[in-house]
Amino acid sequence: MTNVLRRTVLAALLVTSASAAADKVTVPADVGIGPEAFWFYGPLLENRGAVPHFALAFNLYAVIDKDWINENRDRVPAKYRGQADRITELKIGPSIFIPSTLYISPSIDALNGVGLFGLSWKPLGLTLVSTGQKSERSWNQSRGRFSLDANLLLTYLYIYSNVRGVELAGIPSTHFLRPGVELQTTLLLNVSRTFLVSVGGGAQAYIPQRLGAFFDVLPIERTVWLSFFAFLKFHWRFPYELNL
Repeated sequence: MTNVLRRTVLAALLVTSASAAADKVTVPADVGIGPEAFWFYGPLLENRGAVPHFALAFNLYAVIDKDWINENRDRVPAKYRGQADRITELKIGPSIFIPSTLYISPSIDALNGVGLFGLSWKPLGLTLVSTGQKSERSWNQSRGRFSLDANLLLTYLYIYSNVRGVELAGIPSTHFLRPGVELQTTLLLNVSRTFLVSVGGGAQAYIPQRLGAFFDVLPIERTVWLSFFAFLKFHWRFPYELNL
């Protein structure tokens, strides 16, 4: 993981070095959006059963791969060129304040009336395993890739109910705000050079928060602390020119 972190920092240096050497620099950009489903272990799962809460997943980042590094090799400082050769692909977001998930799961009477709205941010992520396509130009030789990623999380959820008596069942209105960690698997499939589809899922673990409270972390069986998720995203990749 330390090597991945070093490569992430190196990629940022590469972009900065290339940008400083010219008035304009072109970087591949990826915009992705699609539906996401969440199952929250504990009271929320007991209340809703197998039906998930719903969300919208999206991403916006620059893609730094071997093609980009090779095309900008003369702009890479000599002391970094050896390390740059070992980079396969890295993703750099324009801002940590852009959320990765928008929770939109209104209260439905037929599902015991508990709903939630909120946001998740991923300020830092590391790719632990990556297989398959290593270059954008090799998309017709290897139609996809698999990756395993670990991410830090910050999630805010407003959990509420419109059904009389649900609070007595242990689902009071709650402002959930907790940091956490995420383990995510993704299969990214290339439809064309510019259009891709990804499917995946994983698990998220948070510092526990008892429903109806903010600072309480016990009893664990009345808290929100673990969720499982699955998603489908559609991606568009295009060259983005930075003007300095």
